[in-house]
Amino acid sequence: MRVFMIGGTGLLGSEAARVLLSRGHEVISLALPPLPQGSNLPPGMDLRLGDYTAMGDDALRGLMQGCEGFVFAAGVDERVEHAPPIYDFFVRHNNEPLRRLLRLARESGIRRAVVCGSYFCHFAKIWPDRQLGRWHPYIRSRLEQEEIAFSFAGPEFDVAVLELPYIFGAQPGRRPVWVFLVKIIRGMPLATFYPAGGTAMVTARQTGQAMAGALEHSRGAKAWPIGWFNLTWKEMFAIMHRHMGMPRRRVITVPRWMFTLSAWFIRRGQRKNNIEGGLDLVRFSEIMAADTYIDKSLGCEPLGITEDDIDAAIGSSVRQSLQALDGGAEMVDMKGTDEGTR
Repeated sequence: MRVFMIGGTGLLGSEAARVLLSRGHEVISLALPPLPQGSNLPPGMDLRLGDYTAMGDDALRGLMQGCEGFVFAAGVDERVEHAPPIYDFFVRHNNEPLRRLLRLARESGIRRAVVCGSYFCHFAKIWPDRQLGRWHPYIRSRLEQEEIAFSFAGPEFDVAVLELPYIFGAQPGRRPVWVFLVKIIRGMPLATFYPAGGTAMVTARQTGQAMAGALEHSRGAKAWPIGWFNLTWKEMFAIMHRHMGMPRRRVITVPRWMFTLSAWFIRRGQRKNNIEGGLDLVRFSEIMAADTYIDKSLGCEPLGITEDDIDAAIGSSVRQSLQALDGGAEMVDMKGTDEGTR
């Protein structure tokens, strides 16, 4: 299968390309410059540097010509802050480009498409009483992105959306998304304070396997909840602390009201500066204190994901985050879902 990918130089896109090439597929990727120094991109990937949002339809059709598969591993995630309404920002950068690219893919004869989405969509669907799409602009935009994706599915065009959780792993030369969390840990005196709860997670390599597996096996319009490891926050932070060189640092579970109060102060600061986040942090404290776990039988196993070392993946993320914070190496910033999580 010849696959056209948006975002093949990012952490996740490059892992998907590596898996696809190892299975005998061809990969042509369009990605934004600059390339991360020492990024070790998979040999054999046909890489074109450019901005797809600035290219005309005919130019994109030319790149898609002769391809059977399409992967959209780009966009922005919930960590972005922007002038309100931030929902419009997500639509402009995630939803409208996907609508255009899927139209062009189908017109060009591509038969299978994979979109990197968010595991928040999975929980919005199984926890309807929490109304995640109503209160959180990012989650609403991701739910609508799934609707857009599936609107293109038909007898000759299969569309899969991967509902991705926390993803750990590092790419040389690229600033990890986890810099913010490592910085928060450093800023807490004596111990790490966090609510009860936990999250599903996968490694970058497993995400690449999921993308390749969805291209090969997913049919019709299908959302795949992805999660291999389910760790409590205490378990996750214990691993992070060890790789930060502080193995005896405690993780203290704080009551939800205390976490909500700190979120209220953050939200107040955002409003004072006329910016908005993709998540209403005060309301989102309920989700942070929940067990956002995913059984591997829902997506990982059907798509052929195999076991990996989450400790090593977290460690590589932490070490590179420390390098980024301490100025130890020149790094390209992460730009979106191809680089991160959720």
